[in-house]
Amino acid sequence: MTVERSTARTFLFIQIVLLLWWAAFYPGLFSRDSALYLTHTLEGPWVSDHSVLYDALLWLSVKATGEVGVVTFLQTTVMAAAIAFLAQELKRLGAPRLPTTIAAVLLPFAPPFGAFAVTFWKDVPFTACVIAITAVTARIAKDRGPTRATLVGLGAAMLGAGLFRANGFLVVAIVVVVLLVIGKGARARLAATGLVAVGVPVLLTHLVLPQVGIVPPSRTFVYHTAYGDIAVAWKERTDLFTTQDVALMAEIAPLERWWRGANCNTINPLIWREDFDWRRSDELAPQVMALWQRILMEAPDQVIKTRLCRGAIAWRPGADRWSEGGETYHFSHRWFTWEYVGPYAIERHPELESFNLSPLSAPLNDLATRWLWASYEPDLDWLVWRGPIWCYASYLALAVAAWLRGNRWVFGIAAAMIGQQTAVLANISAQDFRYMASPIFIGFLMLPLLVRFWRAGRG
Repeated sequence: MTVERSTARTFLFIQIVLLLWWAAFYPGLFSRDSALYLTHTLEGPWVSDHSVLYDALLWLSVKATGEVGVVTFLQTTVMAAAIAFLAQELKRLGAPRLPTTIAAVLLPFAPPFGAFAVTFWKDVPFTACVIAITAVTARIAKDRGPTRATLVGLGAAMLGAGLFRANGFLVVAIVVVVLLVIGKGARARLAATGLVAVGVPVLLTHLVLPQVGIVPPSRTFVYHTAYGDIAVAWKERTDLFTTQDVALMAEIAPLERWWRGANCNTINPLIWREDFDWRRSDELAPQVMALWQRILMEAPDQVIKTRLCRGAIAWRPGADRWSEGGETYHFSHRWFTWEYVGPYAIERHPELESFNLSPLSAPLNDLATRWLWASYEPDLDWLVWRGPIWCYASYLALAVAAWLRGNRWVFGIAAAMIGQQTAVLANISAQDFRYMASPIFIGFLMLPLLVRFWRAGRG
């Protein structure tokens, strides 16, 4: 897959704009999760609860340079490359060249893209992989089927998605299923590619990494959404619980915590509190999961309702601003790492101070901060910070395009968005924009293509 000269120029422009964001928020925006990525690698043992690959990048950066800024620099590069690559493939498919280029070079100015690209989240490289998957499927659509080169590119992008997010393999699996449904005559090759991309991260987590001292994530971390389901069910359907069930819950956290943590929008008020005993929770995880399975069997509507509420970031265009945890989470805005992990963690590991904000330009920081906060306007939230509306518009337009061209592969361009939307809807913990970031970027870049096909369909 060759790179056009115009694509190189587009990449360079996007990279320059993203470097302005990098200078404004150097070394990058961060959150408690960001600090945790590095903390356990410094303390040991390493844990595969987030992304071992991303943890390793942070660890290597600190050990080699004493800083973490090189990681966000690399993120600006891969995000710029992913967008330039997608723009190139959409133009080859028939998108108008100038409008598509304009969309690509405008995107890095948007706070959801610019600030996101310089944030210490594993979701950034994961999103770049999802965008790359979309670009490759656009090439497959143009060729009306996969070639050896596109299968290699698709496999590499899907493997990256699986390595950068623990649930990335779910997204990949759904992408493969969508392409298998579409791809008559290429199913064996697509299935083999998907099997490798899905299987490698799973095998690494459960078989290979433990052999080198990287322990699997805790049971509570793996099953955390089930705990949220139980809390909501206990508050809304106490008739489902026996005396033994309540006693089991009380061993993990005070019943008041279960009651106060019974929020269908987020599980954070339940498990991320000091009175929630993670050690005891891990020990009792089999019994807790047995309780959850019984609730699922006896009252499936209760569990489905809770999951739909918690997964609203994947399907509902607007946020529920009037309920606790229902608003869209954007970024954390603290300057010092100790504000997330406490001063004692910093005393043990001074390397954590490498996350502290130290802008390379005060005027740039002021401008970028004002621009970022301006984008939080509630009336813009559905369009700027939430992915569902972009998904639905893309699905409709791609269906029309596939029908007009008589090319079923065109709808395959939506496979990555379908995969991410489904995976997030099935299993997510809170209303964080980052979980559905890629559809926003992909949908915006597809606008010229979608408008052309939609006009053709109406004509």
